[in-house]
Amino acid sequence: METKFHQLNATEARFRVVLVVLGLGLFSASVVGLFSLATSPLQVVSLTLAYTSGLSMIVLPCTLPAVFVIVPLSLGRGYRRGFLMAVLFGLGLTLTIAAYGVAVASLGRILYLDRITLIMWLVAGLAAYVFGLTELGLLPWKLPTYSGPLPGSIQQQGDYARAFGMGLLLGNAGIGCPNPAFYVLLTYIAGSGSLGTGLAYGLIHGIGRATPLLALSILAILGVNAIGWLMAGRERIQRAVGWGLVGWGAFIIPKGYLFGHAYWEESVFHKVWNTLVHLWLGSNIAESAEVESVLGDMAVHNPWLLYGPWVVIALLLVIPILWDEYHRLRAGVRIVAHVEQTAP
Repeated sequence: METKFHQLNATEARFRVVLVVLGLGLFSASVVGLFSLATSPLQVVSLTLAYTSGLSMIVLPCTLPAVFVIVPLSLGRGYRRGFLMAVLFGLGLTLTIAAYGVAVASLGRILYLDRITLIMWLVAGLAAYVFGLTELGLLPWKLPTYSGPLPGSIQQQGDYARAFGMGLLLGNAGIGCPNPAFYVLLTYIAGSGSLGTGLAYGLIHGIGRATPLLALSILAILGVNAIGWLMAGRERIQRAVGWGLVGWGAFIIPKGYLFGHAYWEESVFHKVWNTLVHLWLGSNIAESAEVESVLGDMAVHNPWLLYGPWVVIALLLVIPILWDEYHRLRAGVRIVAHVEQTAP
């Protein structure tokens, strides 16, 4: 038993080294790619531009929230399982972007393409919200034909499917984001009319988007597991994951057909963040007002569309907080009652 334990530790140690090297490599590629995009002309469309424009999405306020999905999903799962979940998330994201590349090449236009993503935003937000509530134990996750605990292998497959599914849904993030490099790429694909070109550029762009997300996930996996939280604080990790997903879902749900994304683009955080990106990384990467006008986006002055979503977000956060507190109080009362009944 002891020999097997040491062999397991040695195997995990070797895999940890691989993750360290891979994480640093992906992080370095992200930094170099961002620098390359910031200093290169956008007129020359190439696979390099497809990749670097994908990398640039990590710093934009439209797509930055994806970090708060993939990182919590991959935490507390162990090195191998967490890494595989991050890879599956990136794969799902890449496939969705590739599908958009094919769609743009087929349709030959990009105007109002982001309207299609509003439903996907709503589905992604609802999925994250429900997953978060299940992680917190506020919603029971049971199969209708089996009331007992699920075998570990089936639970793992459920986690993998969840990561892949969230990647598929969140590949929509940024489709309506006015990144100049991204829309130069889409315009080229639309003009080519080639499904192969759309697929190739979409895949490379998707890989670019997945690169920094995978790097951040690896660094988070290494950090959490390295300090022993995986076993000692599993419940805390699970609750952190749950609240992270609930918070992200609450934030994203209004971006669907309920309100659109005007409230976010007009928010102080979005404006300040995009200004900082423009100052630090340049106009090739920052969101562009010119691209917004080309896409047909108009200024929104309706107070309901600008401030109503924040009311919905507040409700979606307050309700589970009170719900969770109620559950914890009930659990405490049951423990006290049990102690009193069993006391001599």
